[in-house]
Amino acid sequence: MPTRTLAKKKTTRPAPKPKPANQAAKREARVSAIKFASLYPLYVQKAEKKGRTKEEVDQVIAWLTGYKGASLKRAIDFGIDLETFFAKAPQFNPNAKLIKGVVCGVRVEEIEHPLMQKIRYLDKLIDELAQGKKMESILRQ
Repeated sequence: MPTRTLAKKKTTRPAPKPKPANQAAKREARVSAIKFASLYPLYVQKAEKKGRTKEEVDQVIAWLTGYKGASLKRAIDFGIDLETFFAKAPQFNPNAKLIKGVVCGVRVEEIEHPLMQKIRYLDKLIDELAQGKKMESILRQ
């Protein structure tokens, strides 16, 4: 019986996925498209778990952005994204630059992208509220 030689099968590896030119820009675009209305209940929930109130969350948001009462409710009801929320903020607080510290392993004062920094400022204030800090300290008074 003749012997057959088995030819080696050529194996081809799949081409490596091209890495996005700027992953940070894509991430920032995804984050900026998040609806503020989807985050607001999470902020309230976080604060309430630690014995704080929805009114205190609203006060922190008002201090940072100028959204108060009806204007905050409209921003939530209209389902605006984070980019629009911060871009159309009635009065972004000039003392926001006094907010320092770490959120999600990143120092808020070192964030270069202005929108991402504003989002992290709000995250930091909500964290401080949930940690039980005094409102005067949170609002940098």
